[in-house]
Parts: sequence; C-alpha cells; structure tokens
Amino acid sequence: MAAGINRLAYSHIERAESQPRAETLQALAKALQVRLPELLVDVPVLKRVRFRSLKRLKRREQVLVEVGRKLRDFEDLEATLGAGNPKDFNALRLLADKARSQGMPALAASVRAHFGLTEHEPVYDLCGLLEHQGIKVLSVNMATDSFLGLSVSEEEGGPAVVVNTWERLPVEHWIFSAAHELAHLLLHLPAYQVNEELENKDEEREADAFASHFLMPEGVFRREWDDAVGLLLFDRVLKIKRMFRVSWRTVLYRLGEGMSDRNGRQRLWIHFSQSYQAHNSKVLLKMKEPDGVGADAYQALSDLHRAGPEPAGMERYDFQGERLSRLVREAILGEKITLSRGAEILGLKINVMREIVGSWAH
Repeated sequence: MAAGINRLAYSHIERAESQPRAETLQALAKALQVRLPELLVDVPVLKRVRFRSLKRLKRREQVLVEVGRKLRDFEDLEATLGAGNPKDFNALRLLADKARSQGMPALAASVRAHFGLTEHEPVYDLCGLLEHQGIKVLSVNMATDSFLGLSVSEEEGGPAVVVNTWERLPVEHWIFSAAHELAHLLLHLPAYQVNEELENKDEEREADAFASHFLMPEGVFRREWDDAVGLLLFDRVLKIKRMFRVSWRTVLYRLGEGMSDRNGRQRLWIHFSQSYQAHNSKVLLKMKEPDGVGADAYQALSDLHRAGPEPAGMERYDFQGERLSRLVREAILGEKITLSRGAEILGLKINVMREIVGSWAH
C-alpha cells in the first residue's frame, strides 16, 4: 500500500481492531491526500438522501461520504460567518403539492413564479436561483453517465442538490440534473432513503417532465418554436436549445411529448440524427451536444441518461454554484480560515486557490 502497511494491518485499523500509531496515521493521511484531523473525526453518514442510478455504482459509499463532508463544511462556514440562508422549503413543497394535480406545466409554472421568474424568462443562472431559495448546490466528479445527480433533504444539511460535473457530461446535462433533483425534493420526499439505489421509472419521468417545463415554459417554448418554422429541423432545434440552455434531447423530448403516435416520436429523433450526420459527416453520439453552451450552465433526461459531447455545448462557467465560493472568500479575507482550508473546502489544489485569491484584487 502507498501508506507502507500491509492489507491485514489496514483491515484491522479499518475495523477498529487495532490502535494505529501516530506515524501510521500520518502515512495514511499522506497516502489518502487528506489532512490528519480528517482521519480522526466521525465520517458523516447520510440517510435522508435520494441517490439513484441506472446501475449499481462501486463508488457510491465514497460519494455519500464526500457529499456529507461538503455539507458539513458548508454548515460550518455558515455558522462561522453567521451567514445562514434560512428559507421555508416546506412552504414551497406545499405549493408544489397543491399545483401537482393540475399537471406538470402548471406545477413548473407555480414554482417558477415562486422563484420570481416570469413566464417568458429563460433560466440564465440556475445555481444562483436555487441558492437564493436556500437550496445548497454542490458538485461531485464521478466518471460515469449512469449517475447524474442526487439530493439531500433538510434533516441532513439540505435541502441540497448535488450534480455530477464529470467533464465528459455536457454542461446541459448538469443544468437539467439540478432542475431534475429540485423536482425530487419537491415531489418525492418519502423516497429519500439511502438504501434505495436503483431508479424508480415513474419518479424519474415526473422529475424529467418538471425539469423540462421549468427550464422551457410551454407558452414561450411553443412561440419560439413556431417563430422558427422556416428553418431546417436541425437548425430549429439548435436555435431553441441555445435559447433555453438545454440539450437537444430536451427539445426533442418536449416536441415528442405532444405526439400520441410513438412512431412519430421515433421518426423525429431519427430525422434529427440523420440531419446531424449529413451536416457533420459523423454520427451524433448520445453525449454529443451540437452548438452547445459552455461549462457555466447545467442538465439531463432519464430516458437519455447515456449521452455524448453536446454539439455546440455550454462551458463550465455556465454552471457554477456561487454561494459556497463567496463564503470561502469572505472567510479567508476575514481571516476566519486559512487559504489551504479554503482550497480544501472547494476541492481545489493550493496553487489554484492562490491564483483565485490573487484575482480577487481585480
């Protein structure tokens, strides 16, 4: 092992069957690239979390621990700075519960209105919008397209939305995932059980429909689609996707939503894929995002989880949580935490943190 101890000795330490010496703990901390105090504190164990995926994930427990630590750091920073962001999330949940019987477009419209969005307004900054409502936004980096995001209930440091920002997932997927997890927080609280691992198709379909209508309100979506009627289908879809900062899949999903003919929906997808191939002389992969937005945005659809690069995709700066970074800056400048602690909270290397701190003067 990198720590210089054998597997049997490590197993005894892990099961609390032996007491490690100070030098062993230091070697373990160095091998795991964590601070020594992190080995000596209790690992946060999340239970009221909705963490589902298309298949069982080997790194599931590791992600849960990482998210638990991030939420604990977030709460510690808020307490240190006296900067809590209390919101009555139950009030929003009750509003959603009342509107649910009217259908998903009406439910999404009610939530948008609660957030202060007009019916014609695209969601330009989803992270900021959620954070303003007291919903923490965090990221993890997991090399899989079977898991796009999770959410944590209020009882364990939430409400929080956590998105898989793996670089091979288009930013459009990040954005959609955040809106998708918002739907779960609003609609599926009884499903927040850590032992449930695989996706519930009915709940996923509800969350997809909500996210689609939240990001693309029906009235303005139809108006913009009709206004672009003179364009080729391919160009028309890309125009709408850029406007609402969503994936081409979301646009096709919405167009197919109003079709009763399953074959018609299939022909729509086939036509778009063939048009892409004709324009670009290559096949449209599942995660390909033509004319996509940059990594500063955020999105995904459960029926289309396995994607590929988003044509003309978004950039990472299209999707970034701001509040945690702002709290870290305030704590560093106020000498409440060290620069290295700030880097640790944000999951950055110390040299990157120094560069960020240097940029604060501009």
